[in-house]
Amino acid sequence: MVKTIVKRRKTFARSSPLQSGFSLLEVVISMAILTIGLVSLAGVFGLAMASTQEAQEDMIAKQLANEAVESIVTARNTAQLTWDAIQNTSDGGIFLNGFQQMYKPAGDGILGTADDVTGAQYITMTEPGPDGIYGTGDDISLQLSNYQRQIQIQPVADVNGNVVPTLRAINITIQYNTPRTRVPKTYVLTSFISQFR
Repeated sequence: MVKTIVKRRKTFARSSPLQSGFSLLEVVISMAILTIGLVSLAGVFGLAMASTQEAQEDMIAKQLANEAVESIVTARNTAQLTWDAIQNTSDGGIFLNGFQQMYKPAGDGILGTADDVTGAQYITMTEPGPDGIYGTGDDISLQLSNYQRQIQIQPVADVNGNVVPTLRAINITIQYNTPRTRVPKTYVLTSFISQFR
């Protein structure tokens, strides 16, 4: 029995090629592969964060365009504006031509008119602060100076090319810059308004 134990000890003392450890080269290569994977993952995370920010700016542009259309329709519904006034200034109406800064509506309460420029207060958006609750002292107020709006009101023609005098097309274009792109992004909303309420 004593001889068997000694033989086993000798067997365990020998090293076989299957029991060898990793070489230094194998460890360096595996660390390089792991580093490349982690750097790629960090890049994807950064891209996701930028896309989230850009999605918020896209949503703001959509809301600003909807707000302008609602302002025009409400002014028509409340008879605050005559049908002739619902045009661009170049056609005898009250809505400014070209891209304008996002100013709060002034005296008339209608977006995109000449009196908005005299007030010169940017439209602001309020977000909840760190506590996540609106209306508390830590709320964050953002000025929307990065956005410009163009309101185009155009006549509509029927299939024969005749202008329909009781219908107009409203094209609202919101132009804004995002941190990732150098070229301004645009959001366009097209709607129609009729003379009748």
